[in-house]
Amino acid sequence: MLKKIISFFVVSALILAALPAWAAPEYEAKSVLLMDFDSGAVLYEDNADEQLPPASVTKVMTMLLIMEAIDRGEIGYDTIVTASERAKSMGGSTIFLDTNEQMTVNDLLKGIAVASGNDACVAMAEHLAGSVEAFVGKMNERAAQLGMTNTHFVNCNGLDAEGHYSSARDIAIMSRELMKHSDIFKYTTIWMDSLRGGAFQLANTNKLIRFYDGATGLKTGSTDGALCCISATAKRDGLHLIAVVLGSPNSKARFAAARELLNYGFAGFRSVKLGEKDKTVCSVPVKKGVKSQVALISGDDASALLPVDKVNMVQTDTQAPQSLQAPIKKGDAVGKVTATLDGEVIAECRLVAAEDVERRNVFSYFRAVLLRFMTV
Repeated sequence: MLKKIISFFVVSALILAALPAWAAPEYEAKSVLLMDFDSGAVLYEDNADEQLPPASVTKVMTMLLIMEAIDRGEIGYDTIVTASERAKSMGGSTIFLDTNEQMTVNDLLKGIAVASGNDACVAMAEHLAGSVEAFVGKMNERAAQLGMTNTHFVNCNGLDAEGHYSSARDIAIMSRELMKHSDIFKYTTIWMDSLRGGAFQLANTNKLIRFYDGATGLKTGSTDGALCCISATAKRDGLHLIAVVLGSPNSKARFAAARELLNYGFAGFRSVKLGEKDKTVCSVPVKKGVKSQVALISGDDASALLPVDKVNMVQTDTQAPQSLQAPIKKGDAVGKVTATLDGEVIAECRLVAAEDVERRNVFSYFRAVLLRFMTV
């Protein structure tokens, strides 16, 4: 398996060294953070660890637990969920679930991701854990597993409540985890849709989905206590970014801040492919094998996040043996390609044998001689 040895600290050091090369983003917000999805490297932050109310950005964790339950086979997209009286009673943003109304997980995910339905969150929480309280317990357990040290959930939908808080860094962490479930983008990228056979129209609360090039999600939020918040994600040219904004004074300022952060990331960084899985890198002779040589291929994909002014400064070194001794097994690691920047190793990719090569025996030797004689 590929060894990505771009340590978080090496990447951060390279990035921090390059920050003066372009203008820092401007925004109105209490706390912001910009993260690269692939590496988890933080590209920009300001007051990122302050505990603040996250409003409906809370639903990132709710959606994460739903997607993980789907992956485990506990529910499917077609699973029917019955809404309770408690779900119906939710205020704020809702999809107007009625008591005992039934919807599929697919439609409830739409209701959460697109319309920020507080009632849809409660219905899913009760279905998965038996009660909202039990589900919130699972939310806090998952947050602890992810290292979200400045987060505590009290509910599953983000309504203002004492003791319900998170931070920009923690939201980026859980957003990144949710993004690993690529099916979520089928919901977070919806601009307009409907429920109940077209009777109830949905419009995405995240206006970036329509108005920002490459936007992929993820979740907005706003309450009197939290003000306006967002975990905004976008992808361009292989670079997938997460911009978290907490405590903007209004919706316009929230989206402007997210755009500033994303623009800053796309202008200043590139995701550079340094190795492509199964691509032939070189061939080496084989001694005492039924074949005279074997191809060496990249063991996996390898990429690095680099400041834009460093992209052309990467150096690669291929380390492969002059020859190999049979027998050789397909997938055997026999060398590596190392990429360095400013003297630091930023990625290392194994070179593996592309095929089996058996050791030559007396029969294979005479067969080779015979074939050679027949072709003369």
